[in-house]
Amino acid sequence: MKLHLRFFASIRESLGLAHEDIDLPHNIKTIDDLRSHLIARGHPWAETLAKDKVLRCALNQQMVSVETALIDGAEVAFFPPVTGG
Repeated sequence: MKLHLRFFASIRESLGLAHEDIDLPHNIKTIDDLRSHLIARGHPWAETLAKDKVLRCALNQQMVSVETALIDGAEVAFFPPVTGG
């Protein structure tokens, strides 16, 4: 499965990367699987995307939960939580 990944705000800054095209193994089925796969890359991925950190995710520009199934050719975006004032 091929995906286009996008990273925003502090996630982009921590990774030093705004976007990436990735070809995933067949066992990666959900947003949560993808996150685990990226964490397995080690530093800085493990720290930035750690499971104890609250992140928002979007699939094809629609906010989704971590249980959402991935779609071949989709765009997946990771965002830090948004605060306002």
